[in-house]
Amino acid sequence: MTTLSLNVPNFGATLAADSYGKLVQVCQSAETAGFDRVLVTDHVVMGSDNSAYTWSAFPTEPDANWLEPLSVLAFVAGQTTTIRLGTGIVIAALRGGAVLAKTAATIDLLSRGRLDLGVGTGWQEREYDAAGMDFGKRGPLLDDALAVCRALWTSAPASVDTPRLKFDDVYCAPRPDAGIPIWVSGSLSRAVVRRVATWGDGWIPIMGATNDDLREGAGVIRKAMADLGRDASTLGIRGRLTIARASDGSIDLRATMLGAEELVDAGATDVLVALGALDPNPDEAMAVFGELASAFKSTTA
Repeated sequence: MTTLSLNVPNFGATLAADSYGKLVQVCQSAETAGFDRVLVTDHVVMGSDNSAYTWSAFPTEPDANWLEPLSVLAFVAGQTTTIRLGTGIVIAALRGGAVLAKTAATIDLLSRGRLDLGVGTGWQEREYDAAGMDFGKRGPLLDDALAVCRALWTSAPASVDTPRLKFDDVYCAPRPDAGIPIWVSGSLSRAVVRRVATWGDGWIPIMGATNDDLREGAGVIRKAMADLGRDASTLGIRGRLTIARASDGSIDLRATMLGAEELVDAGATDVLVALGALDPNPDEAMAVFGELASAFKSTTA
């Protein structure tokens, strides 16, 4: 089954009303409408120079609110019942593997197994500076965090031995009964392929990835998983849906669903819609949730 996810801005002023109660309202509305997952994202600190963000204009000023994503998901978990809760992404290394493992397992338990952990290295050196970490080693630091999470979630006692980190005879509970799906973000580099194949359940292609990129990545990563003895058929792949517009500016649902079909044909198992792409006004965006979700389910059934 192909799932439908909503990217919810946990930053800036769009959903800041009522101390971000508006954000909770959007998540509840998405659940009622039939979305499968809500996603929030991460920045711990911000520098004044965002030129390293090359995909589009950066969405906020440096001093804008940027709510911590795992805290947001814990809050949303208590006010929803069925919708999955995801990070898309959290900069895993900044938390350290043990703290991340404990936090994620707690949210997963309290939400009755609804957490999806999307992870990546991030693009901003200032965040690593503020955490006392070497930005140049962000890849290996992410590897360590993922190794620790998997070990602590599955073993008691747990042990980890990497070139940078070693421990044994460690217990960390709660441990997720069904495991927490890890979605690894990034381009189709050797390191990203290795991370997905080793620890991941899903791949989040880099922003701007084409359908051909998804198709190629699906083949490469599935082969890498199979080479490690993992079931490659379980790989999740996220595609970003473009909202097509009619001449009057309204959503062209038929053309939008054709785009969804093309994503699925390219290998996407999860289709992501950004709240702001539906309408800059969150109330207007929520008004089309039901129609969009219903059309998506009919198209991908």
